[in-house]
Amino acid sequence: MSPPVAPPGWSRWLVPPAALSVHLSIGQAYAWSVFKPPLESALGLSGTQSALPFQLGIVMLGLSAAFGGTLVERNGPRWAMTVALVCFSSGFLLSALGAATEQYWLIVLGYGFVGGIGLGIGYISPVSTLIKWFPDRPGMATGIAIMGFGGGALIASPWSAQMLESFGADSSGIALAFLVHGLTYAVFMLLGVLLVRVPRTEKPVDSGPSVLAGPQVSANQAIRTPQFWCLWIVLCMNVTAGIGILKKAAPMITDFFADTSMPVSVTAAAGFVALLSAANMAGRIAWSSTSDLIGRKNIYRVYLGVGALMYALIALFGDSSKPLFVLCALVILSFYGGGFATVPAYLKDLFGAYQVGAIHGRLLTAWSTAGVLGPLIVNWIADRQEEAGRHGAALYGMSFVIMIGLLVVGFVANELVRPVHPRHHVPAPKEAAHVQRHQSESA
Repeated sequence: MSPPVAPPGWSRWLVPPAALSVHLSIGQAYAWSVFKPPLESALGLSGTQSALPFQLGIVMLGLSAAFGGTLVERNGPRWAMTVALVCFSSGFLLSALGAATEQYWLIVLGYGFVGGIGLGIGYISPVSTLIKWFPDRPGMATGIAIMGFGGGALIASPWSAQMLESFGADSSGIALAFLVHGLTYAVFMLLGVLLVRVPRTEKPVDSGPSVLAGPQVSANQAIRTPQFWCLWIVLCMNVTAGIGILKKAAPMITDFFADTSMPVSVTAAAGFVALLSAANMAGRIAWSSTSDLIGRKNIYRVYLGVGALMYALIALFGDSSKPLFVLCALVILSFYGGGFATVPAYLKDLFGAYQVGAIHGRLLTAWSTAGVLGPLIVNWIADRQEEAGRHGAALYGMSFVIMIGLLVVGFVANELVRPVHPRHHVPAPKEAAHVQRHQSESA
């Protein structure tokens, strides 16, 4: 299932839409909260139980990306997109069966486990190919695709809510909504499968420097370098700080202003969540494109350093000014999205494009860790503070101090990143032979 090599004259600008079709689809994961209340009502679940499919999906995203990254590099983006299509759509179909029969374990298995594999393989499927097509602007290219993952919920949330309103919020209505999701996303992702192309052995026209210029490092060697683990810490800290707000956004802004003369309504809190999603999406393309101009290390200094400042402003003055609270939260979420979109280009800068997709897959285990760590910090501390009789902004003060500390740790890790030692580089003749063999197999 290797993708066809692009014919002469093929426009490299056709590749980002192929990647975007996959990422917009799997970005539905951020809209899982739409299904939580109906599932709790229809199947008698607790809030923790109804969150399990999403949490398992994020864990499987990191694991499948880590273990499947080498297969994606070996078999190419068309194979990876096909696997993502089958797993992600099958996950919805299994979930539809689980909802129809009121067997919740099937929803967990389908959406969380099977669908989570589709999330991971689909997330990394276009990264290496985009970098090869855009060696001159890798941040922008990967930002366009990964922007889709952040923006997928902006489409999926109202669409899912409308289906539940039309079909009903009982088990049969949820099942029908899952079924429509699975079939629709299969068709949409198929567009990416059919459209994706790999560049020919020569560099793309007008693409600037060769994609294989400079040192190249294999995935197995990359995880033996301190640079990989420094970036692992950088990504984990940045994601933890962002997801800590994202997953508790509505109750957080409500609590912050509950004791003021202008409390936040439910509708306003929902609007705040939508704004955060938009900032998450916009940051993925805006900040990753900026990194092509100022450099990857500098942009992460902004993410981590300014992010810590934003958290400090919220902790000190957030409950006295709604505009300040909202602005700081939007900046943090834009850095959250930008961190995801910029890291593939950072990896390419350090390790080359040789096996950057596989390296990226291994690095995404930092996301799985942060996906558990961020909400755990904010929720656990808020619960303990509430038990101690505190309320309002006081529920989150300690959490924000911890987040500032984590961002400082990430900042230091970013400062420790240096060029990879030559002993880890792939010998040039071996690299050339591998690339030539891979292109021959693709053809």
